[in-house]
Amino acid sequence: MKISRFFSVLLTLLVVYALVKWGIPAVSRQITGLPFPLPVPGTLIFIYMLLTVVALFLFVTFSDTHMDEFLHPVQRFLRGDYGKLPRLMALILIPLLVGSQVYFITVPDVQLPSSLRIQHPSSNFPAKFETLNNPIANPTDADIDAFIEQAAAKDVQLIPQVVADAEAWMENNEEEVHPLSFIPAAAITDFLAQLEAGKVDKETAKAALLEKNLFEGRALYAMNCRPCHGDSVAGDGPMADGFKLRPINFTDNGTIETIIEGYTFWRVSNGGPGLPTEATPWDSAMPEWKLNLSEEERWKIIMAEYELAQKTPRIPESH
Repeated sequence: MKISRFFSVLLTLLVVYALVKWGIPAVSRQITGLPFPLPVPGTLIFIYMLLTVVALFLFVTFSDTHMDEFLHPVQRFLRGDYGKLPRLMALILIPLLVGSQVYFITVPDVQLPSSLRIQHPSSNFPAKFETLNNPIANPTDADIDAFIEQAAAKDVQLIPQVVADAEAWMENNEEEVHPLSFIPAAAITDFLAQLEAGKVDKETAKAALLEKNLFEGRALYAMNCRPCHGDSVAGDGPMADGFKLRPINFTDNGTIETIIEGYTFWRVSNGGPGLPTEATPWDSAMPEWKLNLSEEERWKIIMAEYELAQKTPRIPESH
């Protein structure tokens, strides 16, 4: 028995909707092996159905014959050829169905109140961190002297994460160069010039050491923090939109500039899961960096974050 064009269109719409609404989640469960299906977002269902309607519209209006075949059952129904009762029921049920859909879409949903984000959770913040200063940004005379000795011996210690790149860069250079030349900074160039002349002052050496630490901090930031906080440290990394709460924007005047360095170190070290439970939920997806990065690496990242954001940490009240 041949199905009329009107009912074939109606059946196609129902089949496509069923496949998208229930078929795809059912198949996804088999593919992923998860104990639950992966639902199709409502917006995607709307797009699929809209494309289906457009395709069916083109199919029906392709010729006058197709159009007449499609409209013939509709015209018969409106004339009452199928009986007045079915027509009356359809004219009542269709507006009720459409009206109920509009109502349920527009009526406000009863939801739990949104959890407030605690920008700088301070519950159980250890007092010992209050007086901490970044040792990487404040090298001692002993640190500077050791750096000068290492540079003179061409045995400067770089973090393991950049060693391979530095070695590859040196191998590709035709001339024999100092390992520190790998870092493109004016302070490094001035320091190497003084080193070659045999007369190095501590201020120049300190500036070069800070540039080395800053370079390593930027590299560590790019490897560990950039996906969330972004190149601009504005919380706009490629993964930022995937979190319930967006990563902190360090360039905002109300973030890292309002806290002391010791707090920043504590916050970075503990991430989200490592914070105390007294005032949860923290709603922070940041990992516990103390589990993956050394103390020195964390301080270098913090130094880079402040520099990239062009901010300075708050001075403790005790100072």
